[in-house]
Amino acid sequence: MELTTILFYLFSVTTLGAAAVMVFSRNIVHSAFALMFTLIGVAALYVLLYADFLAATQLLVYVGGILILILFGVMLTTQGHSFSFKINSVNLIPASVLSLATAVLLIFAFTSTEWTIAEVSERDDTVYELGMMLMGDYILPFIIAGVLLLIAIIGAIVMATRLTATSTEG
Repeated sequence: MELTTILFYLFSVTTLGAAAVMVFSRNIVHSAFALMFTLIGVAALYVLLYADFLAATQLLVYVGGILILILFGVMLTTQGHSFSFKINSVNLIPASVLSLATAVLLIFAFTSTEWTIAEVSERDDTVYELGMMLMGDYILPFIIAGVLLLIAIIGAIVMATRLTATSTEG
């Protein structure tokens, strides 16, 4: 067995295990940290697929940005870190049927597809071309996205300070 195959299975099991902990944990902080390990595992799988730009973007945007905002939001706004969920049979039946149908569809698609395995002869560097496109043709949408993210961060800080100020007053 090749090292790449071993790493693929290792990162796959780690990612799926962290995703299961994220879904089934009753502690929201534990779920957020499990989400971090899930996103890092996905970035590692991107590296194994020679998608270096996607791996870097996954780490910078999702792990470095969005997940940190989620953690700060959870830690600043929640009073208790544990939640109790009640299982409602009205929601359980449609959710089970939908989950089963999705599983059957995915298994059918996986087994009926003829997968071709291609060997990578030469690794292409896509970062230069993407950088030239982002700083050339797509500079305006890139700047607009950055400004919108800055506005969202400022709004989150204002909302968090208002929530903490009202909770300490009352």
